[in-house]
Amino acid sequence: MTPTALPPITDPIGDYIAAQSVDMQPRLYEVYQAIASVLPDATEKMSYGIPTFWQGRNLIHFAAFTRHIGIYPGSKAIEAFNDRLTEYKTSKGTIQIPNDKPLPLGLIKELAQWSKEHNAR
Repeated sequence: MTPTALPPITDPIGDYIAAQSVDMQPRLYEVYQAIASVLPDATEKMSYGIPTFWQGRNLIHFAAFTRHIGIYPGSKAIEAFNDRLTEYKTSKGTIQIPNDKPLPLGLIKELAQWSKEHNAR
């Protein structure tokens, strides 16, 4: 899928994705779609300068970097999914998905769902 074929996304997340490299845009759009499909009632906004899904509090964020996409579901989600994150670099609340690996969209959806169930107000 070419970036020009991407459906529009609501501002400000769409603006964030559009500002990234042409190569990164489709991957970010896939991450966005995966999260949005699980969190349709969440407010989409920018927080800490990165795309955020909010429902009474921040549920999950994502961001583009030169070598990876960062997924930020929080430290408790990292603990809960620890056994499924062994192939990714993680730190407190962060998962790094290398740009040269396929996106684990199913896992991202599960992280978003977990975040909703454990953090939404």
